[in-house]
Amino acid sequence: MSAQPGIDRGHTDDLMSFLRASPSPYHAVASAAERLEKAGFRRIEETAPWDGTAGGRFVLRGGAIIAWYVPEGAEPATPYRIVGAHTDSPNLRVKPIPDTGAHGWRQIAVEVYGGVLLNTWLDRDLGLSGRITLRDGSHHLVTVDRPLLRVPQLAVHLDRSVNTEGLKLDKQRHMTPIWGLGSVEEGDLLRFVAEETGVAAEEIAGWDLMTHSVEPPAYLGRDRELVAGPRMDNLVSVHAGTAALIAAAARQELPYIPVLAAFDHEENGSQSDTGADGPLLGTVLERSVFARGGAYEDRARAFAGTVCLSSDTGHAVHPNYAERHEPGHHPRPNGGPILKVNVNQRYATDGAGRAVFAAACERAGVPWQSFVSHNSMPCGTTIGPITAARHGIATVDIGIAILSMHSARELCGAQDPRLLAKALHAFLEG
Repeated sequence: MSAQPGIDRGHTDDLMSFLRASPSPYHAVASAAERLEKAGFRRIEETAPWDGTAGGRFVLRGGAIIAWYVPEGAEPATPYRIVGAHTDSPNLRVKPIPDTGAHGWRQIAVEVYGGVLLNTWLDRDLGLSGRITLRDGSHHLVTVDRPLLRVPQLAVHLDRSVNTEGLKLDKQRHMTPIWGLGSVEEGDLLRFVAEETGVAAEEIAGWDLMTHSVEPPAYLGRDRELVAGPRMDNLVSVHAGTAALIAAAARQELPYIPVLAAFDHEENGSQSDTGADGPLLGTVLERSVFARGGAYEDRARAFAGTVCLSSDTGHAVHPNYAERHEPGHHPRPNGGPILKVNVNQRYATDGAGRAVFAAACERAGVPWQSFVSHNSMPCGTTIGPITAARHGIATVDIGIAILSMHSARELCGAQDPRLLAKALHAFLEG
């Protein structure tokens, strides 16, 4: 099979491995942490005292990770260069009382998380992932990465208007997956999860479980110039940001302190202790300043000189719906990362931020594109405006262009993840 000239597949192959290993936000931060530890970063606890010595560190909290590298000789007022991203994706999440069913079918009660494209979860083999919390307070990852659940669509014979009037799905009635036959048994799912995880069922005190598509990511197209896979929004950015931070930390002298901030709960508003609208990022940055002997004045100076690139996916022009896009702005796959602009501050980009992003792409030798929404279409948003408003940090919204955003399986250019990582690396190095 021929391959498109110029595509270096090493980074994208690694991205696909990252996607497979990260079916939930908790897995995503564990995957990023494993890579950081191999590069010499060390995990520190929020409840422990911090020191201001040079080196790489990271903090884990739930489905969020903040990682940073303090170069030798960094002053308390040294500004930060931040790559912001999020670890969560729209999906179906298990309800507190999960065991349900009807008419001889055993089912699992689920709640819709985020802006799901519901039809993409129909007739798809689903696994189960997330975490459980034991009575002693410890957390354990749950990974059932095989066909376990399925949301079956109604046959066309029983819905004759589906192809003329469109598919109509009720989130409560139509999205409950099946996982077997027989009568409903209370505690059945937790007993299954306990067995899969190797713990006693009676020790499970809490859980955060969700479904994921078990179909692995894959190259697509005649020349394999595209990648289809799950959770690209926004694990593409988490993966690229992790790679960029590790690469930046390998440099001996840095004018800034490079940071990766990957949050949970972006898809439902970011308002949590692990979301971008919570205090986590500000607390970590402040403690780093104070650990290096700084005071509030140093904190203010550091924040004033800080820039954040909020990296999230954006919309590639859709060939079948081109009229839904702004006519003068048609981002294309493999055209490089996109600069996202909205004058109503759904994105945080301004002219000064544009200059920072353009300079990073130029240093990296990476092409880039502009994205703005059609005036008659409401614009989505990101962690960018939240970060800018909450912390007073100059923020620029960027990403890569994809199709099928919020689908169980999304589509991007095979070259764009690598181009994004190169641009982020150049940005973090200053």
